[in-house]
Amino acid sequence: MKVGVLVSDPNVRAVLDQIQAAEEAGLDSVWMTSGPTTPDPLAIFAAAAAITERIGFGTAIVHTFPRHPVSMAATALVIESLAPGRLRLGVGPSAAMVIEPTFGISAAKPQQHLREYLAVLRSLLWDGRVDFRGDRITAKAQIPAPTGIRVMASALRANAFRLCGEVADGAISWVCPLEYLRDVARPAMDAGATAAGRTPSTLVGHVPVVVSDDPVAARDAFRKGLGFFARISNYQNMLADAGFPEVRDSGAWSDAAIDALIVHGPEGSVEARLKGLGAYGIDEAMVSIFLPEGSPAGAHARTLAMLGRVARG
Repeated sequence: MKVGVLVSDPNVRAVLDQIQAAEEAGLDSVWMTSGPTTPDPLAIFAAAAAITERIGFGTAIVHTFPRHPVSMAATALVIESLAPGRLRLGVGPSAAMVIEPTFGISAAKPQQHLREYLAVLRSLLWDGRVDFRGDRITAKAQIPAPTGIRVMASALRANAFRLCGEVADGAISWVCPLEYLRDVARPAMDAGATAAGRTPSTLVGHVPVVVSDDPVAARDAFRKGLGFFARISNYQNMLADAGFPEVRDSGAWSDAAIDALIVHGPEGSVEARLKGLGAYGIDEAMVSIFLPEGSPAGAHARTLAMLGRVARG
């Protein structure tokens, strides 16, 4: 199983430093999320390509509604030219509550939109040309030559994971409990791939990690970092599917839901658990590092070094 880490900071230079540190620690990849006005991950990865040698880059995700897939492909080609074979282009529709008020565009029928978006991206990047007219997207373009850029997509519920199996090179989860990935996400992806006559695609599992002897402090660190997802209906419904309807009912994370999602404990036990994540159907762990209040200086670097050991096997 491969191991990557999420990097972020409002200061772009700090993000580049994090990417270099992840490569030096031996991780397989770095991942970046995106927001309407946060630094663009594709632009940052283009800069990172010039200061790194081998680490992979992944977007988790770039929003589809504000950016036409032909434009998205053109940007991805820049990174491919600078760092051949190192980019995984993760895209997704985000949520209507983010897209519609920010950009003033409709985010209706997101799965239909995503299916057409993926068809255009994959055709252009893998075949070198596209001539597509769908219900939501029209595209006609050609690039100098086909590429091997892997196109992935975000997924939360079974139908989305199945879609990724059918038409994408992989799925990227977010705050999904581990058993949900094993019992719902992986089978849905494999069923989609089988129905489309394709080989199974890659499941990138988002894994929050907190190295701490105190489980209460570990849960608090997660709540501080990602607690607001319990108030978003898409995630509430996924968590109800996963067996945690109390999150939907209360709009807050329960201890049980957090424990089903995060990997926490002393460093040795966290390292051992991460090495066993393949049993949950995950091909790559996309790790968010959280630090409890009062963590000593160097705690983040120590966790990064541990992730590097896991990546190196």
